Amino acid sequence: MDDTVNTTSLKNIIFDLGDVIIPIDLTAPMRNFAMLANLPEEQVVALWQEHNLVNQYETGLVDDDGFRNHIRELFRQDKNAPEGWADEVIDTAWNTILLDLPLNRIERVKELGQKYRLFLLSNTSPIHIRQVNRVLTNMGEPALEDLFERVFYSYEVRLAKPSPDIYRHVLTEANLVAEETMFLDDNAANIQSAATLGIQAVHVQAPKTILEYTADL
Repeated sequence: MDDTVNTTSLKNIIFDLGDVIIPIDLTAPMRNFAMLANLPEEQVVALWQEHNLVNQYETGLVDDDGFRNHIRELFRQDKNAPEGWADEVIDTAWNTILLDLPLNRIERVKELGQKYRLFLLSNTSPIHIRQVNRVLTNMGEPALEDLFERVFYSYEVRLAKPSPDIYRHVLTEANLVAEETMFLDDNAANIQSAATLGIQAVHVQAPKTILEYTADL
């Protein structure tokens, strides 16, 4: 696997969301939940990992209410909220993972959409997708579902990267030929898995962004 793309045969582009289209800070929610619960951040991280909550939520094994209730149970040590935090409090802390969305990336996606079939494939949660779409709306931009021909969210398809099954699902559902498809993702394991299926997988690594990785398209 390498980052060389055969532009001659290229017809389709699949984008990851976090740190490809929108910058993220994976540690921010843990810091915020730690502050809310008045607990050491290390303890919050340990509890989070022990219960494997993110994977369950992002693969649709628990819904929004189940996710929030599990958080209330995990962090019920909070003396200021003995009945549990409000939904909005949990959602706000969870959404701190999302940083400012660069408009130039959205513009680039729209440009590429004039030439290629575009898709979105993300390990994500409903709370995050609703927030990203609110941000896009406030910017006067289309929602994710309108920016791309089709979106594939892990919680809807009940699969997650880097499982090869999620790539097979996308290829089959969208009727794509792997060798005619470029995939942009910031996670090396996701890239390696996609590449084994013949997808032209490109590892997005800062400080370069999709602007540089798609400059020749």
